[in-house]
Amino acid sequence: MPIEESKNIDITPYIDHSLLGNAATPAMVEQWCQEAERFGFAAVCVNPCYVRQVTSLLHSRKPQICTVIGFPSGATTTATKLYEAQEAAENGAQELDVVINIGWLKAGKVDDVHREIGEICESTGLAVKAILEMSLLTPSEKELAAQICMEAGARMLKTGTGWAGAVTVEDVRFLKDLTKDQIGIKAAGGIRTHTQAVELILAGATRLGTSWGIDILKQRERESKAGS
Repeated sequence: MPIEESKNIDITPYIDHSLLGNAATPAMVEQWCQEAERFGFAAVCVNPCYVRQVTSLLHSRKPQICTVIGFPSGATTTATKLYEAQEAAENGAQELDVVINIGWLKAGKVDDVHREIGEICESTGLAVKAILEMSLLTPSEKELAAQICMEAGARMLKTGTGWAGAVTVEDVRFLKDLTKDQIGIKAAGGIRTHTQAVELILAGATRLGTSWGIDILKQRERESKAGS
């Protein structure tokens, strides 16, 4: 795609408007929901304690209701993750960003990783985005993690939590080549500029997890005015 044409990509339907900080308040959650609806973002992603609030605010509206499971380490027990996922589903969540157990993956406990993701997918019936935390993995581990999660029923692969490093275009392109468009790819971690967002979409991202969505759109607006 030509450079000038790529600048015209509308990034709004790709954005998961994320509010996952420790200090997030109910007032901030309400603001995030209002912004997501107003701008047409794909989803609002919040911590589990706020799923019920988001459900009441976005019921029957366009943005999807997303929460995180086993966040950010992925090292809680399978039973804990299952309970957390099932409770989120009961509270109205439509999408679950689930952190895989990275220690299990590195230790070769492939069946355990597969079983955990599979049980969450099956027990909730929701769209699961498996968080791979790619900044912590070797190339062979990235490929293994992606294959396990695809086979287990995940509908999307997410590059990372954002707590262990920023997303790279290379990692998105790696997943794009590996998955061959069989499932979605969510890029997350350090996405703060319009240029970054466009580059990640061109590399293959179908979702962008960021808490900077509004700033990115304002930045794009300023750039458009400056170039006109």
